[in-house]
Amino acid sequence: MRDVLRQLATCLPGHRVLVVGDVCLDEYLIGRPERLSREAPVPVLAFQRREVVPGAAANPARNIHALGSTASLVGVIGDDPAGEELRCSLTAAGIDTSGLLVDPHRPTSVKTRVVADAELRVMQQLVRIDRGTRAPLAPPLQAALLAAVERLIPSVDVVLVSDYRAGVLTAETIAALAALAAQHQVPLAVDSQGDLWRFRGYTLVRSNRPDAEATLQRPLLTDEDFARATAELREALGAQALVITRGAAGIAARGPQGFAAFPAANRSEVFDAVGAGDTVIAVLALALAAGSDVLPAAQLANVAAGIVVRRFGNAVTTVAELLAALEGAQRTD
Repeated sequence: MRDVLRQLATCLPGHRVLVVGDVCLDEYLIGRPERLSREAPVPVLAFQRREVVPGAAANPARNIHALGSTASLVGVIGDDPAGEELRCSLTAAGIDTSGLLVDPHRPTSVKTRVVADAELRVMQQLVRIDRGTRAPLAPPLQAALLAAVERLIPSVDVVLVSDYRAGVLTAETIAALAALAAQHQVPLAVDSQGDLWRFRGYTLVRSNRPDAEATLQRPLLTDEDFARATAELREALGAQALVITRGAAGIAARGPQGFAAFPAANRSEVFDAVGAGDTVIAVLALALAAGSDVLPAAQLANVAAGIVVRRFGNAVTTVAELLAALEGAQRTD
């Protein structure tokens, strides 16, 4: 199986991916903890630096670029400094932003994390502040977003839909994306949140365990639970492949070749799980473009997630790192 995964890793570069979904700017305010406040039992941080990185649907686009493929992003930002900063960050990361629309009436989504950075210790997030709106897009903007998809979809190998429930992916848009992908015979992968029944007709559906449990209205605990859940969801959604991420318990996947559950590739060096799901869906979408079955794709995505959780914040990985991780895993077998 290692040879299969190594071969698949080398097939990830060279694809063209259209990413559609909710985008945001991830902002990190990083300081050195000095003392406890006299005003409240909270640490006082001496400010060190501010960092920004594209987040939400923009993060799988960054992963796709890091893995050697090209990504075009369709989403919505506001006519504000955060939106311009996000656009510049995406351009610097090599992402095509020609499909990024500006709505002067809608603020750019920003997630601000206050982080303590102590010497010889792992950075720790103290609090997160979210700014933005979850209101559905206005009909004219929804039409403009779909027009951008129609313009870009003829030149791509796969469409990746990233749902952060921030208003871009309305029921009408979700259905229209499925119709456009079918019309152009392009596989359609979704990184879903919330009710999975909205994504009927999608080629590959990825969910995390809590959302799958909420959709099915029952707990998922054992491998047998996940085997039944993936079979039920795959059939009901009409999907080719169904993937459920299980946190520290790994990943479960079902496709035409059957079901498999893989343990987490890394459980001992988890510094930050933020963005790991974005890495998973990026690998799955690229593997779909390469014609891979979902079972080896899910196993490789599991390895990729094990790499990025070793890093703080939204992180990406490369094919070289995947190959090195597979080589290291082989040596410890």
